[in-house]
Amino acid sequence: MRYLIEVEKGREAADGRPSVGSTYRSVFAKDGFPPPVPGLDCCWDVFRMSVERFPDNPMLGRREIVDGKPGKYVWMTYKEVYDIVTKVGASIRSLGVEQGGRCGIYGSNCPEWVISMEACNAHGIYCVPLYDTLGAGAVEFILCHAEVRIAFAEEKKIGEVLKTLPRSSKFLKTIVSFGKVTPEQRDEVEKSGLAIYSWDEFLLLGSNKKYDIPTKKKTDICTIMYTSGTTGDPKGVMISNDSIVTLIAGVDRLLYSVNEQLHERDVYLSYLPLAHIFDRVIEELFIFHGASIGFWRGDAKLLVEDIGVLKPTIFCAVPRVLDRIYSGLQAKISAGGFLKSMLFNLAYKYKFYNMTKGSKHEEAAAIFDKIVFNKVKDGLGGRVRLILSGAAPLAIHVEEFLRVVTCAHVLQGYGDIGEWQPDGSMKIIDRKKNIFKLSQGEYVAVENLENVYGLVPDVDSIWIYGNSFESFLVAIVNPNKQALEHWAEVNGVSGDFSAICENPKAKEYILEELTKAAKEKKLKGFEFIKAIHLDPEPFDMERDLLTPTYKKKRPQLLKYYQSVIDNLYKSAK
Repeated sequence: MRYLIEVEKGREAADGRPSVGSTYRSVFAKDGFPPPVPGLDCCWDVFRMSVERFPDNPMLGRREIVDGKPGKYVWMTYKEVYDIVTKVGASIRSLGVEQGGRCGIYGSNCPEWVISMEACNAHGIYCVPLYDTLGAGAVEFILCHAEVRIAFAEEKKIGEVLKTLPRSSKFLKTIVSFGKVTPEQRDEVEKSGLAIYSWDEFLLLGSNKKYDIPTKKKTDICTIMYTSGTTGDPKGVMISNDSIVTLIAGVDRLLYSVNEQLHERDVYLSYLPLAHIFDRVIEELFIFHGASIGFWRGDAKLLVEDIGVLKPTIFCAVPRVLDRIYSGLQAKISAGGFLKSMLFNLAYKYKFYNMTKGSKHEEAAAIFDKIVFNKVKDGLGGRVRLILSGAAPLAIHVEEFLRVVTCAHVLQGYGDIGEWQPDGSMKIIDRKKNIFKLSQGEYVAVENLENVYGLVPDVDSIWIYGNSFESFLVAIVNPNKQALEHWAEVNGVSGDFSAICENPKAKEYILEELTKAAKEKKLKGFEFIKAIHLDPEPFDMERDLLTPTYKKKRPQLLKYYQSVIDNLYKSAK
């Protein structure tokens, strides 16, 4: 299928003007962008109009806790959420925060997060989300940089907010907990001249007051969304109502064009950070359609259980999450024995072949779907019909695998580096800032290479490094524990996992496997890795090596592993 069409020819350089490439447009919008929905001018209209159309639809849900144990999801309807939003908006206004003021939201996704956001949308207050993984230093920076006047925070994050005092109190005057407030926290806040409220207290603050909802324009700022800090201090991006409404329309058109349009019966699991534009737009789209949003419990270890209870119809993920699903399924297949592995591989090849010949995934291998692949589908709750990947490029082998085994449509949306394909489609190969030049002048698209080397079964994660002063690449590898320990047992290498990672034979083995992958994928000579370090401890957010969306923080990785990198270059020369 041809995904892009040329709508304007390029031109050669002439009369001092530079050359210009052709202009392309998605085939899904070949006749122009979708017309705006009448009356839909701002993010508040997205919610307001859905309340009018779907007042009794379940909107926000969380798992109820019974005798200390999580149970089923309990829901608030669109009308019930609207009533609470009205109270929160009145309470914010009663504190003197007017249209154009700044309101911070800090914590994991939850109903209160969305309610606070909608209250900001209603009154034209700039919503300033903060990733729940940020520490006090980054929180202080954002609160001061954005001049946040009132901050909502998850109950367990109140302590991090208090660490920003007194410096953040230049602008910050009120803190609101999504839960309770301890007497000690109240004393500390009041000593700094601020006010703090529990969620229930705050709902009553503006109960005797009524405020008109101000008129908002498309060009008005809706949110100041900060980057996750891959290259230093977070940077605030001022996003208008028009930007988000247009994004909603674009994603909606895309889904409609591939016959996967949303409807009010769809269910979404909210676990990717609302502080990131990817999840924010997806949740706004669900609200636009009157659909339901169920929240996780904030613990990655419990995510699979939450999925099983909620049974979402749409599953959104960043590539790191999908990579883990892929690796987990591959491990189960390998551990299933000869007959099960043979049946799976036969079913996979048969279905994949039919899909490459144009068959829809639901028609490519109906029998194998029932006896083989439905087990995978059940692992995602049993109802997922669409998987959306964003925030970073998804490796081709992972995307192809998921298309076959999940019985769902897989789409990815991501910007910055692409490569035109012969059929007119664009292949995402990297992020713009992840390209660097080696000393011989060759440019390296490093994220693309990491996806290629990530195919090696013995590798869980890999960070590749190079710079313009060196002629070759080196890498830090997180090896797969089970695979490497199995290799060590077969080859007579003793010791625990950390000791095996230090063993020169293990490093030589992993480097050989990486080289095999490079040769199989016909990489160029300068794209081969020449030296590696095996780290038994996976890259994580605790050491500030990953962003909340699991992208690698390359400057921080370099700082953390600088001495290791230096030694790799010395030893390889």
